[in-house]
Amino acid sequence: MTRAALLVLADGRFPAGGHAHSGGAEQAVKAGRITGAATLESFCRGRLHTAGLVAAALAAAAAAGCDPAELDAAADARTPSPALRVAARKLGRQLTRAARAIWTSGELDALAREFPKGAHQPVVLGLAARAAGLGPEDAAYCAAYESVSGPATAVVRLLSLDPFEATAVLARLAPEVDRVVDRAVAAGRATRESGVDALPAASAPLLEVGAEVHAAWPVRLFAS
Repeated sequence: MTRAALLVLADGRFPAGGHAHSGGAEQAVKAGRITGAATLESFCRGRLHTAGLVAAALAAAAAAGCDPAELDAAADARTPSPALRVAARKLGRQLTRAARAIWTSGELDALAREFPKGAHQPVVLGLAARAAGLGPEDAAYCAAYESVSGPATAVVRLLSLDPFEATAVLARLAPEVDRVVDRAVAAGRATRESGVDALPAASAPLLEVGAEVHAAWPVRLFAS
């Protein structure tokens, strides 16, 4: 294993399409729930402990060798919003293309055949981590960090927020990212032993409702 591969996979410039998605931040800005650094931090904290935890656990379980088709079905069950399911699969398809171009992986090839329109992005992320020689903890860190870095980056564009302030938000959340990763890795380990019911199902109803509202906008800066 080369830990440097984690930097490649987690890099915001990795060509997996994440830059086009705000993680719900665009709708939250429009609704007045994000107005600056303090409210961005609250938004990211909530997202980290709900959608971020679920994504990190799915990624950890996939990196641990759990059945990706079962994980994909579990991801669907934990994503009530049709708009978010569509977004997750689009991101999964793009990540699959990028990962297959970079690393050789029979598992990614098989996933692409089974899910031609894309599997859920965290599941693909876990398999991409395996292909890169990384483990469940690495995959969980990628997913957990992405759950907060995406909105933070988007808000810099949406509100012209000082990038230093946005990055400071991420730094303050770092200890909580660590704790979420610990929970996610434990859940991934339990999933391998007991099945997908061991995965967390943390709920974020406002994110789900906001995604449906956002999907209906005629003009938007971000895809989700």
